[in-house]
Amino acid sequence: MVSSGGLTIVPATRERFDDLATLVGSPNPEVPACWCLSNRVSTSEFNRLRGDERPERLRSLCAQTPPPGLLAYFGDTVAGWCSFGPRPTMERLLRSRTIPQLAPIGTWCIVCFVVAPSARRRGVAAALLDGVVDYARANGAPALEGYPIDTAGDRVSSAFAYVGTVPLFERAGFVRYGTTTAHSARLPCVIMRHDLGSRSDEQKDRR
Repeated sequence: MVSSGGLTIVPATRERFDDLATLVGSPNPEVPACWCLSNRVSTSEFNRLRGDERPERLRSLCAQTPPPGLLAYFGDTVAGWCSFGPRPTMERLLRSRTIPQLAPIGTWCIVCFVVAPSARRRGVAAALLDGVVDYARANGAPALEGYPIDTAGDRVSSAFAYVGTVPLFERAGFVRYGTTTAHSARLPCVIMRHDLGSRSDEQKDRR
């Protein structure tokens, strides 16, 4: 467990799946939720998963090591989620035509943030990202990589900032590592990297 700013950051284990479901499940049964699987499974498998199959697929991932992400809590109330994993476990990301693979295959990838509406603007995403850095380093990851949007200083709706923002990653010690042709909210996503073998990373902008 990692405590930060009144938050407790813990792995999203199978025992905590119900809390995770409150963040990533869809309140409207007619609108199927992604369940944070879109980067983890192939497009064909993702499209095949229907009804309860998507949440059950994510539940099965929560039983594995490493888990598919970390959860943040204020007391007993779940406040946020950050999804990550070793690149080889990200099947769709491995085949992405918009995000190039610049780092070694063993790099862990951060693909999504979800913050509960009641917990926004309370530092949840930043605490989660710091927690991921600590967790990944403790579990032998050589590096972390994320694909946040470059807002150029503008404010962006949280609905489109699920990949994070460049300033969020910079504050956690990440540096620009390359460009992508991916977009969110019509803003470009960039590759940010944190070498976990060293706490001081050299700037690597390959644009």
